Amino acid sequence: MQDRKIQETTKQNRFAARFAHWFTASGVIPALLSIDAVMRDDFRMGLIWLGVAMIIDGLDGPLARKVDVFTHTPRFDGAVLDFVIDYLTYTVIPALMVARFALVPEPFELPAAAFIMATSLYCFGNKDMKTADNYFQGFPALWNLVVLYIYVLGTGALFNLALILALGALTFVPLKFIHPFRVREWRALTLPLTALWAAGAVFLVWFGNGPAPTPLLPESAVLGLWLLVSLYFAGLSLWRSALDWRR
Repeated sequence: MQDRKIQETTKQNRFAARFAHWFTASGVIPALLSIDAVMRDDFRMGLIWLGVAMIIDGLDGPLARKVDVFTHTPRFDGAVLDFVIDYLTYTVIPALMVARFALVPEPFELPAAAFIMATSLYCFGNKDMKTADNYFQGFPALWNLVVLYIYVLGTGALFNLALILALGALTFVPLKFIHPFRVREWRALTLPLTALWAAGAVFLVWFGNGPAPTPLLPESAVLGLWLLVSLYFAGLSLWRSALDWRR
C-alpha cells in the first residue's frame, strides 16, 4: 500500500513537472501569432501577442520551481527551452518590428535589427547576467519593451536609432536593471506597481497612442501614470547601480 502511494505521488510529480515544461513551450504560440500580425502590418496586435508571451514567461519560472522540474524531469532542461523562447519573443520579433515598421531611418532598418539580435546573444550567453541579489547586470535584452515604448510614445526614427545603439551598448556595461519579480528590495511596492504598469501598457496599446479620450480615463492621464511607474523602475535600477559604484 505504501509503495503504491509512493508510485502515485511520483507520477503526479512527474506530470506536474512536464506540465510546467509544456506551459513554457506554449509561449511559441503567441510568438507565432505576433509574427503573423507583424507580417500583416498590424503593429498593435503584434505587441499584444508579445504581451501574452511575456505573461507566460513571468509565470513559468515560479511554476517550474514550485513543482521542482529539475528533480522530476532531470533529462529535460527547461532553462534552455525558456531561453530559446525568450530570444524569439524578447529579441527576434522586436527586431523584426524595427525593420518591418521602419522605426529607424532608412537604410538602417536591417542593420538596427541585426544589432539588436547580435548584442542580445551576449546577454543570453552571459552566465553572470543575474547578480546574487537577482538584478540583471547589463541591459537584459528587453527589446519587446523597447518597441512597446516606441509604439506608445510615437518617438521619431532618429531618436529610436540612438536609443537602440545606446541600449545595445549597455548590454556590456555592469549597470543594474531590476527584475520586478525576483528582487527582494522594495518588493512590497514593486509588485503592485508592476501590476499597475502592466495594466497601463494593456490600456495604452489596446486604445492606441495619441491624445484621444476613452470611455474610462483620458489616455494622457493613463500615459502619465504609466511613465511615473516606469521612472520608479529606472530610479531603483540606478540607485542599486550607484551603490555598487560607491563600493
